[in-house]
Amino acid sequence: MSTLRPALSSMLALLGSTTLLPSMAAQADALEQQRQDLQNFQVIAHRGASGYAPEHTWYAYDKALAMGADYLELDIHMSADGRLVAIHDTTLERTTDGHGSVKEHSLDELKALDAGSWFNQAHPEYADDAYADAKLLTLDDVIDRYGQDVRYYIETKSPKDYPELQDALVSKLEAEDLVQSGAVVVQSFSQASLQEIHDLNPDIPLIQLLWYSPGEDGKTLEEWTGVTPSPANITDADFQAIADYADGVGPNYLYEGEPVIDARFIEQAHANDLLVHVYTINDKDRMRRLLDWGVDGLFTNFPDRLKDVLAEAE
Repeated sequence: MSTLRPALSSMLALLGSTTLLPSMAAQADALEQQRQDLQNFQVIAHRGASGYAPEHTWYAYDKALAMGADYLELDIHMSADGRLVAIHDTTLERTTDGHGSVKEHSLDELKALDAGSWFNQAHPEYADDAYADAKLLTLDDVIDRYGQDVRYYIETKSPKDYPELQDALVSKLEAEDLVQSGAVVVQSFSQASLQEIHDLNPDIPLIQLLWYSPGEDGKTLEEWTGVTPSPANITDADFQAIADYADGVGPNYLYEGEPVIDARFIEQAHANDLLVHVYTINDKDRMRRLLDWGVDGLFTNFPDRLKDVLAEAE
């Protein structure tokens, strides 16, 4: 388990100040409380309550919080002028009326886009005329609105496209006291991204995302970035290599409707002191199955459904 950053501890020793001690103790307590809470089941609102409203908009985030989600999940890219923007895709076409890559547009250009009308067309059963006014949000926007009252589950997207992403993200989280207040988890498919964040601030809980799908033979499962071998061949050493920098793993449960992990995978991860947060589960029967297997959290587009399943289990 991570401890307070050495630099902070050294600063206290050098200053010999008693006035800072209560504040530092409170921060340590908050970090410890977050880690204790992570040992319990977590409802992770995938891009907000994105089953009901346009993903990564106020509508989706506010709905998720109203439904009692433990974490708001945010995907982070960078604009051409270096701003951290909440959007999943590297390109704009799917969720806005824009075109091209996120990184090719300034923040002003991104803010001018309609980020909600697509949802009304794709999901008429949940359509709302107000969604047509939805705008893309920066990480600054989200933190300014919710502050330390909300916990954030942030993914570094396409970090190879943004070499400065990790430093910019950690600097922002530290400046807003979100690390010290136990309000953030960072996830990524990129092992290098997580390792860099761990080096920048070892107090941040990290989740190594995993994507299992068939390889060239169409049968043997492979992990997308090569972080682990197939679930059938994964060893304690593979999990321990992840535990050197991360607090847990975030695997997919299904590939084209078929399970790629099982209860043994979860048990083995737990045996190596890793949390297991599975994505993205919207079906109640699958939620129940994974709860029975002992997962520590689920990503879902429908936080209310998961809350209902949890209430049934009490």
